[in-house]
Amino acid sequence: MKLLYPTSLKLDVSSIEGFSVELYPYDVSQPFPDEHVDAEILVTWTNTADNLKDGAKRLTKIRWIQSLAAGPNDVLNAGFDASKIAITTGSGLHDHTVAEHTLGLLLVAARRFYEMRDYQLQSKWPGHLGGPQPDRPQGKFTTLRDANVLVWGFGNIAKRLTPSLIALGAKVKGVARHAGVRDGIEVVGEDQLPALLPKTDALVMILPGDESTRNALSAERIAQLPAHAWIVNVGRGMSVDEAALEAALNEDRLGGAALDVFETEPLPESSGLWKAKNVVVSPHAAGGRPQGAETLIAENLRRFLAGQSLKNVIKSKL
Repeated sequence: MKLLYPTSLKLDVSSIEGFSVELYPYDVSQPFPDEHVDAEILVTWTNTADNLKDGAKRLTKIRWIQSLAAGPNDVLNAGFDASKIAITTGSGLHDHTVAEHTLGLLLVAARRFYEMRDYQLQSKWPGHLGGPQPDRPQGKFTTLRDANVLVWGFGNIAKRLTPSLIALGAKVKGVARHAGVRDGIEVVGEDQLPALLPKTDALVMILPGDESTRNALSAERIAQLPAHAWIVNVGRGMSVDEAALEAALNEDRLGGAALDVFETEPLPESSGLWKAKNVVVSPHAAGGRPQGAETLIAENLRRFLAGQSLKNVIKSKL
């Protein structure tokens, strides 16, 4: 049995060398070598669209694909037959990095670091941002202490994020398809959004990208947020109605937005979000550093060889 692993990530393959599998590196930007088209296992990370399309056509013996990305959209879009191939994601590998980035974006918003940087580039002293300031003024988002932070999409990343928010004094609630208590945080259903959005100081979006989440943050829901509220999106760009968001920002109906993901990436130069009021553009930088990839590959390889269920599987014939 042959396993192909990408050279786009420095992997310590010694952790999987003990299995009865041949290991071969491959270049994610090039067509697959002819001598490896008989591979049965493929590990993917930052593969080009052309590389994956080539694989979907020529890797006819593939039985399992381990993506190291949180979502396998690139693999599915390439044309691999998900009804015949087990496809597993890198869910869990990006929790720490995305949570840390999200915390950073919230602090940038609350403490207006983005505005300080703008003044610095003009060699100007933003006196209104320094000196004596009101402590936790009502109707403004200036600190995480006592701030109402609503996390929409309460999965593993949210579970990593919320302890840091609580440590800084934030009041955190979650929103998910299924209500309950997760790691001590109250999580409510989406039907509760009309009651929660008007009381929200910062809305963190960590929704997955599928048709069920397209424009989940619609113009109607944006209008339910208070005028000082910030939106932080580290999930998928398609979950936010970008035109409605841009309009709300420019009309001072929102405090600001820190966005790491967009409907189209890279964000087109023609997008109004570049110049919209109080927008921080982060170039899909929250993740991108899978941590513990070798452990996940080894665990799933053990399960695969034993005929057991795989972790993070989305489609499988096994």
